[in-house]
Order: sequence, then structure tokens, then C-alpha cells
Amino acid sequence: MKRKKLPTISVVGLGKLGTPFLVTVASRGYQVIGVDLNPNTIQNLNDGKSNSVESKLALLLKQYHARIRATASFAEAILNSELTFIIVPTPSTSNGSFSPKHVAAALKNIGQVLRQKSQPHVIAIVSTLSPGSLAQVLAPILEKSSGKKIGKNFGLCYNPSFIALGNVINNLLKPDFVLIGESDQKSGDILEKFYRRVCLNQPPIKRMQPINAEITKIALNTFITTKISFANMLAQLCERVPGADSLEVTQALGLDSRIGSKYLLGSVPYGGPCFPRDNRALRAFGKKNRMTLGLPRETDVINQSQIAAIARLVEISTPPKNKIGVIGLAYKPETDVVDESVGINLANYLAHKKCAVSVYDPLALENARRILDPRIAYATSLTALVNSCKTLIVTTAWLMIKYELPKLLTKNNRRSIIIIDCWRIFDHADLPNHVTYIGRGQYIRA
Repeated sequence: MKRKKLPTISVVGLGKLGTPFLVTVASRGYQVIGVDLNPNTIQNLNDGKSNSVESKLALLLKQYHARIRATASFAEAILNSELTFIIVPTPSTSNGSFSPKHVAAALKNIGQVLRQKSQPHVIAIVSTLSPGSLAQVLAPILEKSSGKKIGKNFGLCYNPSFIALGNVINNLLKPDFVLIGESDQKSGDILEKFYRRVCLNQPPIKRMQPINAEITKIALNTFITTKISFANMLAQLCERVPGADSLEVTQALGLDSRIGSKYLLGSVPYGGPCFPRDNRALRAFGKKNRMTLGLPRETDVINQSQIAAIARLVEISTPPKNKIGVIGLAYKPETDVVDESVGINLANYLAHKKCAVSVYDPLALENARRILDPRIAYATSLTALVNSCKTLIVTTAWLMIKYELPKLLTKNNRRSIIIIDCWRIFDHADLPNHVTYIGRGQYIRA
């Protein structure tokens, strides 16, 4: 019996999101052609390898490698697929908006290939865009390079993903919802059919005009940053009130269905490659439309103040000559990404204050070297950090830290070490040491 041919899609951009996206789609029954300009990336993927530390990626790549091929040729990818996803960088500009230059270059190449293609084709832009970019900048480029009309000869959609690095594959398979900004109903239908096949959880699929999808993407992340900064504002307040504890406050607030508990914890400032950029991008969009968006602006102000607030905890709870160890340089667990990392920003802040600082991270140590203050020392293991420091600050909630640190402190009889737990991953009963938490009132004087 002849085996049925699998449908084929293409992915342009094989970076931190593009490669996991490609592999995830292959695991759900698609042939996938990946396009990238980096010869090493292409070679590695064709050899079944990836430099990414993304969870489950290596396993799925090995299992579904036969369905995947990578190339530098747009023609090979576009002519042999029906649906193309663009997942290339959109770097921030000086005013906070996103530059669409890499998306524009990809669309120009795709358009030139579409001149040769008579079959219908849908292009979905996953890369984050500033509102208005698709209609005002990108659609004209695609129509000019292809000589065809969007909505008639092919479709162009905005289809951003809501993922967290380190958990990308699970986020793609089980999203809270799917967002589609469609040029036309037929293109939206094709994308919806694709996600009905890929997603395991039958998520809601919200279809709308591209401009509304562009606003939704950055508004969603900005709302989350507002929630984080609200919790950190409460933490800073509770630290000045004897007996107050922001955790008890936010846990109670989160029980209200209008608020919810996710991201409502007084801890570290938000960082990473999305939250800070999207917050600034929404403000830039407001300014472009002659409106000052005060809420995201103040959210960012509170966020920046949280590093100094954590440094005050260190000052209050640590003898002046204690060497300080920072545990966690990745912006979140299960990744080596250090964009706007709390651990790095705090270590640099403390080094600038003439503190003796050493750092450790299980994955992100090498990526952090280029942006850490040269006065900062590096520990090659958690054991080395514990043995060299008298104060430890947990800035990334690595699961291995929760289990390994208590063992090391007990085994090496390091009971005098002061622990500052920014994520409340330890209970006092877990450790033989004194633990300081963000948001408790006995530490900071008004």
C-alpha cells in the first residue's frame, strides 16, 4: 500500500524559536523545510544536531529528523510547501519600536519565488511586529516583489506565538490560545486548520484584522509586566512595614478570579527577550499616535527600581566584607538566554558598589561573560560558589538549586552562609541557614 504523502510547510529563520517550531511541527505529521542564511545552522540541522538547549528539542529532532531538511534556498522551500512561517529577529530601535528589516528581506525573497508559483500560498509572520507594520510596510514589499495581490493570489497573516524560552515546545503544543491576524478568510481558514492539527489541547483560536493582532501581541505581554511590577511594588512596600509579607498579600489577591495568581509574586524584575521590549514597543506605538501611555511607563520604572531594592536586602542582611555569590544568570530556568537577566544586572550593580561578587549558572555562564563587570569572579560549579561565598542570592529559580543547595550547605557545614531567596523556592525548614525573602517587613527600614 502506497504511503500517503505528508503535507509540507516551510519555516524561515532557524533561531531560538524557529528551530523548536520546525521540530514541533514535524512531530505532528508535517514535512518541514527550514530556511536560514547561516551555513552552520543548516548543516547542523541536516545532520540532526542543534546548538539549542531547549527542552525536548534534541529528543524530537532525533525522532523526526527524516521529516526535516534545511536549506539556504527560498525557492526550494517556497515551491515545495503550501504554508510558510517567518520567524526572524525584529530588533528594537532607539525609540522602542521593532525593526521589520529582516522580515522585509525574507518577504522580498519569498515574493520573487511566488512569481514562479501558480498554486496558492499562505505566509504567516510569527516574528513580533510593531502595530501597523504588516499593512503599511510589509504587505507592499511582498506585493511588489511578487507582482501579485494579497488576498487574491496568496495570503499574508500575522501569527505571533506566546512562548517562554526553555518551554517552547510545550507552549506550541498546548497554547492558551492561538492568535491569527488574517489578510483574508481563506488564509485564516488554512492557518486554523494547521493549528487544529498541531496543537494537542484544542485551544481557542482568535482571528481578527492584522492591526488588532499586532496590538494584542504587545498588549498581552505589557499586561503581564504590569502584574509583575504591581507585585514588586507591594513587596517593596511590605519590606518597610514590620510584620508584613507580600506573599500572603499576593496569594490572597490571586484567589480573586478577576486577578489570578500567575505572575503575581514579589520577586525579581522581569527580563528576557520579550517582556521589556514589548512594554517599550507599546509606549512607542502610543507616542506615534500622539498619546502618552503612563501605565507601561510606570511599570518600567518600578521594574528598574527592583534591582536596587534587592541590593538593599543584601546590604541589610549581609556583613560588609562578605563575598556575595549570585546563583542564576539566565533570565529564567531551562535556558541559556541572558537578555536583560536579573542575575547579571544585580551582579553588575553590586560590583559597581565595590562588593566582592562571584556568579554561577548551570547553562548561561559563557553567554554572561560578555556583559558581566570584569571585577566579577566565576564559579565553575555550585559547590565552588558555596565554598567561596558567605552570602548567596538565588536570582533564577533553577529546580536543581532547590535540591542541590540544601545538600551542599549541610554536607559542608556551611550553616553561617546567608541565603537571599528571590523566588521563595526554599522554606526555612529546607535549609540550616538563615533565609531572607523579598517582600518581608523585618529587613528594610523606611
